[in-house]
Amino acid sequence: MSTTDAPADSPSARPAERCPECRSALAVNERFPTWCPSCEWNLLPPEPVPADRTPRQQRKEERAERREEAARRDVRERSEQVFKLVSEDGSGLRDSSAAAAFALAGVVHLVSLTVLLFGLGLVSGLLLPGWPGRILGVIALGIAFQLRPRLGRPTRDGTLDRAAVPTLYGLVDRISEELGAPKVDSIVVDAEWNASFGVRGLRRHRQLTIGLPLWTVLAPQQRVAVLAHEIGHCVNGDNRRGLWNGSALNALVEWYRLTEPDRTRAQQGPTGLVMMVADAVANRVLWVLNRAVYGLVVLMNRQWLRAGQAAEYRADLLAVRLTSVADTRDALTTLLHWPTFETVLHRQRTLPKRRPGGGRPDDPDLWQSLAEAVRTVPPLETERRLRAAARQGDAVDSSHPPTHLRLRMLTAAPPEQHRHPVVLDSGRAALIEAELAGRRERLAVDLL
Repeated sequence: MSTTDAPADSPSARPAERCPECRSALAVNERFPTWCPSCEWNLLPPEPVPADRTPRQQRKEERAERREEAARRDVRERSEQVFKLVSEDGSGLRDSSAAAAFALAGVVHLVSLTVLLFGLGLVSGLLLPGWPGRILGVIALGIAFQLRPRLGRPTRDGTLDRAAVPTLYGLVDRISEELGAPKVDSIVVDAEWNASFGVRGLRRHRQLTIGLPLWTVLAPQQRVAVLAHEIGHCVNGDNRRGLWNGSALNALVEWYRLTEPDRTRAQQGPTGLVMMVADAVANRVLWVLNRAVYGLVVLMNRQWLRAGQAAEYRADLLAVRLTSVADTRDALTTLLHWPTFETVLHRQRTLPKRRPGGGRPDDPDLWQSLAEAVRTVPPLETERRLRAAARQGDAVDSSHPPTHLRLRMLTAAPPEQHRHPVVLDSGRAALIEAELAGRRERLAVDLL
């Protein structure tokens, strides 16, 4: 069976079968992989292997898989170390890695500044008089322009006007007030199975992004937990989002792009011997530079790993403070249901296209189908996804701790409160849904 859901209208279950490994009874559900909770047989169903692979391709894929597994193992080990340190330190982890990342960012900025000054010196004639020096100076200034600190730009597509969605902005402002964070400047609603927060541009524009598919399937208090986690990055000491470190990493990414070898000429057909030799030498030099830059990116990410993952744990605990452990845990668990979203999306795309203004009354709605599909994911499948995530060390992305460790960290959260500081009641939840109706229609069209 595939690791994603089968059609939602499949029969829900069949008579129990036996595990081929431990002979335990198995619950079979045609929407999901059959697996054994006792011995974890088929916890990760194997991917189908193409029948036409050559032995060379097979060896190449096996080597790539070993490298990926080694990288995953390294990340798992580091994440476990961070989890242990944060658990012992009450999520207040601060160590030398943050200082090292700050210093490395300084080196990146210093190199960019050196290229800029070198170009200015050549163009002005101070370093090398004459037109050859000026030509080199112009090239150096062009490179310096590409290496400039990238502050990012606020996203415009999907940005909601405060006057058009006052209830949503009011909820976010209330959460910011409770956390002691500044108000967000804009809210973006997109089609991702995620939510995020970023500070962009020279004016440090604070932008909250909400993935509408994820928002759709969350309960009201789970939505508050997700918003509190994202806004918590304003006050949780996350130095990755600062101007100094963030712009350095963006500059490194640009270095990586500039030094990528160009292999398009070799694919365009035969060329002269001189051009072939020149291309080969240039690509070899670029490859060495590109690997060096890649190493710097990896080094900076590793320096950020401890402080960054500790910041994510602190953001989770801020979400608990505004909602509850149960709400925050359920919101994190819902992130694992992205295969269900992909399956619903695939099924919706295979349906006949609706005519503008028409369509049968029984045509399924994307958002209703998604909410129903996630709601009916059985506990056994949720448990499989949790165990699979723990085995593979799955996370939202490389900057986050593995989801299973975030869930484990919540067990150390403060006791449940009798009163939640922020409550999204049914009335305000309905108003927000009405405010997002237009955006829902547009995103459904874009997705399908």
